[in-house]
Amino acid sequence: MRPIEDFSALDVLCPMHLILGSTGHILHAGPTLRKMRAGLGLTGQRFLEVFEVKRPRALTSMADLVSHEPQKLRLKLRAPPHTALKGVLVPAVDGGGTMIVNLSFGISILDGVRDFALTNADFAATDLAIEMLYLVEAKTAAMEASYNLNSKLQGAKIAAEEQAFTDTLTGLKNRRALDTVLTRLLGASNSFAVMQIDLDYFKTVNDTLGHAAGDHVLQHVARIMVDETRSHDLVARVGGDEFTVVLPDVRDESILRRVGRRIIERLEVPIPFEGTDCKISASIGTVWIQPGDRPTMEDLLSNADVALYASKHAGRATQTLYTPDLRNAANAVAVPAARRPRPA
Repeated sequence: MRPIEDFSALDVLCPMHLILGSTGHILHAGPTLRKMRAGLGLTGQRFLEVFEVKRPRALTSMADLVSHEPQKLRLKLRAPPHTALKGVLVPAVDGGGTMIVNLSFGISILDGVRDFALTNADFAATDLAIEMLYLVEAKTAAMEASYNLNSKLQGAKIAAEEQAFTDTLTGLKNRRALDTVLTRLLGASNSFAVMQIDLDYFKTVNDTLGHAAGDHVLQHVARIMVDETRSHDLVARVGGDEFTVVLPDVRDESILRRVGRRIIERLEVPIPFEGTDCKISASIGTVWIQPGDRPTMEDLLSNADVALYASKHAGRATQTLYTPDLRNAANAVAVPAARRPRPA
């Protein structure tokens, strides 16, 4: 056996080489392979007990490997992490049956570097693998930066869209959001209901206690309306003290009456503000769309307004469900079908 010092040149030029004896035992391993097998050792072990030959399939013994021609090999470490390797086996020049196997990771280099904590010092100076790694790392970093930027832009877009559909004072949806939801529901021809809600005596609160009190009341009202509706219902503030609630999939008129009654009862509870109680109530006009009804959005909102006016003229703090008779009565007293300023 040659002394290990004889292989020092190979260690530099081919740090992933093996020297095999005629019996298939490993006589020497390059420094990178030794690092990969730290604690397990290679010298003295049989080559085919350390590596599994995947290609050519016919190579199952050292006798099959012995050849005077170079052999290209595809191998896999038998021990975890079962790293795939490429190699070429050539007979040594001494003619004594000694063989040299030079290995590389091939396309598995990323796994190899990660699994064995390899650095550029573990590869030959002329090996382009590390340069390829630098390119991969640079590409990965660029892709990550691009992904992060796109995520931020997408987040900003979503935030901007959300802001465009949100009332800044109450956090409820706004008229733009309401129009979007109603357009979708009208196109689906399913059952849903729309409640137009106007606060009674809100103008008195604003005039006597100021806008700060008015804003406080509006925020309190918003919380109550969200509390008294389902998570998939829409609650929107569409004007100063005007709100609209959209309730999809309503199958019973009694549900609408219960929701309206709860909202009115809770809004009649005085709202404290800086030592003073703000007293308001609510009038509600409700339209219940049945499956197959195809009103226009203008007609839908106009009918809700007619029902709301009926609640106002009935003495406030009440809910009215729209019927065509309400429209006829409104026309008889010259109440316009289009929306108009409402009494406080």
